Amino acid sequence: MLLVIPAVVVGANLWVFSSARPYMYADSGKLPARPIAIVPGNQVDNGVPSMGLRQRLAAALSLYKAGKVRAILVSGKRRDASYDEATVMFRWLVDNGVRQADIAVDPAGYRTLDTMQRAVRVFGVKEAIVCSQGVHLARAVFLARRAGIDAVGFITDPPRSVHVMAIPHETLGSALAALDTVLGRGPRVLGPPQPMAELGTAIALNP
Repeated sequence: MLLVIPAVVVGANLWVFSSARPYMYADSGKLPARPIAIVPGNQVDNGVPSMGLRQRLAAALSLYKAGKVRAILVSGKRRDASYDEATVMFRWLVDNGVRQADIAVDPAGYRTLDTMQRAVRVFGVKEAIVCSQGVHLARAVFLARRAGIDAVGFITDPPRSVHVMAIPHETLGSALAALDTVLGRGPRVLGPPQPMAELGTAIALNP
């Protein structure tokens, strides 16, 4: 039994990574265009995005300004009025030149699974670029594609950067993502549809 659990975790991680790897890009020039960028939440401190979250937001912003995406979905957890990742993300994007009409805000992105499932089932996303650090991106792309999104991933951190502290978390997170997929688990919270195609006038999910 002591050997079975590590073997299952390793196998789950290999499944997640091998499934996502063909869809991950470090070079924005080679990245296929999609209508939507999805930015999963991360830590905020006193209303300010952490460095990791700023990397994700800056990547989405660069894709938006380059015309690779036409809208951005920010998804993070809201614990109370004092801690609201998605709203902080929204404000950062607006402060940096993104039209409010081109941003959708999901305050119920409690986990990456919730973010991707709600992207499909609430916001009607069919195609997207997921923006996140390399250590997290495989899991995010895996969950996005399993949710039914034609997703590719954009690696937001510098090449060869090492996130040693994140490796144990992501190893367990990928194993849990595989288990959630096998069990068919859905998001913690659902709500009425809010199709992103209704945001702004330039957005079309099926151009």
